Amino acid sequence: MKDLPIGFIDSGYGGLTVVKQSLKQLPNESIIYLGDNARCPYGPRSMEEVKDFIWQLTRFLLKKGIKMLVIACNTGTAAALEEIRQTLDIPVVGVIHPGSRAAIERTENNHIGVIGTQGTIASNLYERVMKDKADYLQVTSVACPSFVQLVENHQLNSPLAWQQVRESLSAFDQTGIDTLVMGCTHYPHLKPLIQAVMGQGVTLIDSGVETLNEVSMLLDYFGLSRSAKDAQIQPPSQHFYTTGDAKQFAQFVTAWLEQAEPSIGQCQIEGDEILEVSHRNAE
Repeated sequence: MKDLPIGFIDSGYGGLTVVKQSLKQLPNESIIYLGDNARCPYGPRSMEEVKDFIWQLTRFLLKKGIKMLVIACNTGTAAALEEIRQTLDIPVVGVIHPGSRAAIERTENNHIGVIGTQGTIASNLYERVMKDKADYLQVTSVACPSFVQLVENHQLNSPLAWQQVRESLSAFDQTGIDTLVMGCTHYPHLKPLIQAVMGQGVTLIDSGVETLNEVSMLLDYFGLSRSAKDAQIQPPSQHFYTTGDAKQFAQFVTAWLEQAEPSIGQCQIEGDEILEVSHRNAE
């Protein structure tokens, strides 16, 4: 069981920020990732539709065989975490609770900002989780829907990206927040721009980093961690799948994760199922 991979799912490229932390913090673990680029973004969709999508992604990975599921998508976490956690017999981790805990720990003036997709912000889950733990907090939430498309379109440092980041984050002017939760796993791809606009006085919380701390703890708790000796016997592997363009996905993985020849599976959506149709390595 412990030699099975950790499964990661997301609406597109965003969850790769979580995978990057996994490769750093848990180098002995194998990874399998499915990005639903064909239907990205999830933010404008209804929670019921997103929940259906998350279940489709989950079923795909369960058929491949995984020992833990990470819903590396804030909108997906808000829509489906509790139901999936109650249904599966493997550990299931979302990204909202770890990010919330980190924000509470690091704020000094008790005023926290949250940015996310329309769906995540409308769910109000970040504010509810944080205020449930510390009701004295002041939380200001702002939807930044354009950020996901900037990442999906590979515009990480373009003039358009700078313009949209400035415009979206201007909502925090005069609010006095000292901590900002990047409540979408796509957003850390834009971290340098977000930090530049917010200023060094604002601490940015990357939910991916915090989520991996929880993943590591749960692997140890359930006796699922792989040791360096395990990795010598059976080297860890990384397999990536997308419902979008496999070649573009390979290019993004190569650049973001610094993998020369990532293993990329091309998937297609048929009804309520996701099927693998081909597999390739980056050229």
